[in-house]
Amino acid sequence: MLKLTITESAQGYLAELLAKQEGEVLGIRMFVSSPGTPKAETCIAYCRPDDFKDDDIVMEYEGFKGYFEGRSAVFLEDAFVDYNSDKFGGQLTIKAPNSKMPQVNADSPLEDRVNYVLYNEVNPSLASHGGEVSLVSITEEKVAVLKFGGGCQGCSMVDETLKHGVERTLLEKVPELSAVKDETDHSDTTTAYFKG
Repeated sequence: MLKLTITESAQGYLAELLAKQEGEVLGIRMFVSSPGTPKAETCIAYCRPDDFKDDDIVMEYEGFKGYFEGRSAVFLEDAFVDYNSDKFGGQLTIKAPNSKMPQVNADSPLEDRVNYVLYNEVNPSLASHGGEVSLVSITEEKVAVLKFGGGCQGCSMVDETLKHGVERTLLEKVPELSAVKDETDHSDTTTAYFKG
């Protein structure tokens, strides 16, 4: 069972928000976007019937249900949600100490494993040139679609970096991938490390 805390004040606030919603709302949905990376964000949203997934963890609270994304569960462990009212209305705070922690193993989703390699092995090398690369998506054919930024965008050496650095590292570390593709617009050379 997922271990996280939603305080009484936060439960009251969320139940109040849910009561004001029109249309069918099942409860709240909590998940982590870009889990296990420095860009991880913990999110709470309304859970409508189309949002529900079979692997969601469902928990009962006072006045509503919480739906926690199965994929995010390990990153939501020990999360703390609180609400403090003040003269401006109040603030909902979410603390998820494990959201940015790499929790990756052979059974982790493909996207998590690719992000882990990018943030822990590829980006530290690109950082010396002020560059970075991030995962945009993984296609049905298991092609990792990447976007380069910083000093890598518009860099005349990006093809070399992609083929001999990023692609080789990803295919070696995540063998399920069939290929790696770059979708960056390299016509903008404003921040390029090497200009062609």
